[in-house]
Amino acid sequence: MPNKTGELVRDNPAGAPHIRELSLDDVRESLKDGWNDFKAHPGYGLFFGAIYMAGGLLILAFLTRIGSPWMIIPLAIGFPLLGPFVAVGLYEVSRRRRMGEPITAKGVLAQVFYQRERQLGWMAFVVMFIFWIWVYQVRLLLALFLGFKSFSSWDRFVDIVLSTPEGWGFLMVGTLVGAFLATVLFSTTVIALPMLAEREVDFVTAMITSIATVVKNPLPMLGFGFIVGVCTLVALVPVFAGLLLVLPVMGHATWHLYRRATSSP
Repeated sequence: MPNKTGELVRDNPAGAPHIRELSLDDVRESLKDGWNDFKAHPGYGLFFGAIYMAGGLLILAFLTRIGSPWMIIPLAIGFPLLGPFVAVGLYEVSRRRRMGEPITAKGVLAQVFYQRERQLGWMAFVVMFIFWIWVYQVRLLLALFLGFKSFSSWDRFVDIVLSTPEGWGFLMVGTLVGAFLATVLFSTTVIALPMLAEREVDFVTAMITSIATVVKNPLPMLGFGFIVGVCTLVALVPVFAGLLLVLPVMGHATWHLYRRATSSP
């Protein structure tokens, strides 16, 4: 079947949408639509953003209590990996607004809880698995590069990382490994999560479709991932407060990019 550019597209797995060609304009328009959705219904965005922000603060409180506040840096960097699940409610708001359906708190939350009975729950295992890989590789690299260093606070941790050869090695290798894991997770979930929230398909099909979309459109898709990553990391700086804005806007934008990247089979 031809796509919007007239190019023939190969048959996809059963239930999977056809993948379209994307451009950087699609990314820009998706971000614009995401911002418009947030402005139209800010209460939902702030609600789901607050849940994500509260999660970050709980992690910080826990690490402070056990005497490892410096771990907030690697965990804060990996924490955005869990964000897409909080965004399920945002996908529903965008979907209803696009379809002209009434947007009510009862309807949106019902859709969020309904996902427990669908394939989206299986994606939680994929995301959590990659998140734990991130956590353990950080600890492994700490042992390999900084095993003989001593630090009892995050200030001391930052000082050692930025002022010693071992710290530079930790940063370089950790950045490369983190970038790889982030790319794998982004490619696996960016289309899969909104697709599972909308369609009755299995999670493997959704993951294959997501990866295929990134492979077909590497520049716009990875460019979008870079924007999401940078904005999220910046949002973490003011004690996670920036997530109140960044999470909902990026969640809505992800939905619109998904809609632009796919068409009904």
